[in-house]
Amino acid sequence: MVPQQRAAGGPPPAPDRDPVIDLARFFCLALVVVGHSMMVSPVLHPDGTVTSENTLGDQRWFEPVVWVLQIMPLFFVAGGITGLQSWRRLHARGGTAMYFVQGRLLRLIRPAAVLLAVMFTGLSAALLAGVDPQVIQLLTSGAGMPLWFLAAYLAAQFNLPWLAALHGRAPWLTLAGLTALVVAVDCLRGVLPPLAYLNMVFVWCAVQQLGFIVADSRQLKPGRSALFGIMVASNALLGLLVLLGLYSGNMLVNLNPPNLTLLLLGVSQAAALQLFRPALFRIASQPWVRRLVGLAGRWSMTVYLWHLPLLAAMSGMLLLTNFPQPAGGTAAWWWGRPLVLICVIALLLPVVALFGRLEGRPTPYDPLTGRPAAAVLLAAVAVFVPAVDAVFNGLTLGLLGGGAACFALAVVLLARIPVRHTPRTARSGASKPPLPHPPLSANVEP
Repeated sequence: MVPQQRAAGGPPPAPDRDPVIDLARFFCLALVVVGHSMMVSPVLHPDGTVTSENTLGDQRWFEPVVWVLQIMPLFFVAGGITGLQSWRRLHARGGTAMYFVQGRLLRLIRPAAVLLAVMFTGLSAALLAGVDPQVIQLLTSGAGMPLWFLAAYLAAQFNLPWLAALHGRAPWLTLAGLTALVVAVDCLRGVLPPLAYLNMVFVWCAVQQLGFIVADSRQLKPGRSALFGIMVASNALLGLLVLLGLYSGNMLVNLNPPNLTLLLLGVSQAAALQLFRPALFRIASQPWVRRLVGLAGRWSMTVYLWHLPLLAAMSGMLLLTNFPQPAGGTAAWWWGRPLVLICVIALLLPVVALFGRLEGRPTPYDPLTGRPAAAVLLAAVAVFVPAVDAVFNGLTLGLLGGGAACFALAVVLLARIPVRHTPRTARSGASKPPLPHPPLSANVEP
């Protein structure tokens, strides 16, 4: 294995994959797919109107459950851990921040561009075929829900290089500064509600920063009692804020736009990840678990982006048939959830086979394949404009088409021109070692 060079301003990156992080991300993805299959419940009313109910989210007993199972912060913690290590590996070989952002944007938006194009084409055809516009709008808005996560995750990754530099100089001060920004936005959101959406950046960047701290936790070496104390303290503070009426106790309500409660959950989940790491490592080291997690990890973004559109499409198609539609929350509805989940998985298999390859693998740093900074910035703008529009105004069929065009433009701006790879010494005489070969590089998150 090629020795790792030390990046300026930080400790040497970890040389191997972390099976615990892979397992954590697999758990997050599985829980999201299962959770959504128990939430989506379109209803066709006698007057012909169509609405959508969040059956699971509307249950009062579910609030304390989602407090434990709201794992979106854990995903950003894991993204911070692997993202920091990936950036340090790239930076140690002379890679620039723009090249890092180019790779992250390209890997994420390439599968998303295809999804938006397929959705726009399919829903437009359905509209022309005479499907009720209400059904089309319901499918459009429901299927587009995962895109908020894509925008938030891209924003966090876009800011990762300079936040990593601040972390290298003053990790706790950087986290404190981001936390202060989160609290400031929460305090002002009552006066100017649109300000709340700034926390789509501040909250998730702060949670990502927790991942940086976990990645460097070998230097801190917190004991098990300290980690348990952090979990208790963060949840106690969160409970106090809810009891005082400052925040809702429903973590689904707190998710979009996010607020301080998600950061406190992130603190608790980051500590839990370290506290239970030995047990998780034993589970993740089982051969069959490694194979399952590795297989799912290759297509994690494809699964995440497509599972809800497929679920919404399946539910919408059922509304057009005489298939029994039990009312949401009834015993018959709950008994049908396992069948719904099996159907979604069955629909995902051909989609993954067709589009999973678009996620690709990270490529070694090569200055010849890097894009100009202006192209990377323009691509970022092309991605964020429709995403922000969807956050504020909701996703419509027209915006779906515009978003597909913007994402396609971003892919064109970012895509590397294929080149015949020859030994580096033959091109420039340089002797820099290449990046590690897979599976090491496959630990880079989408």
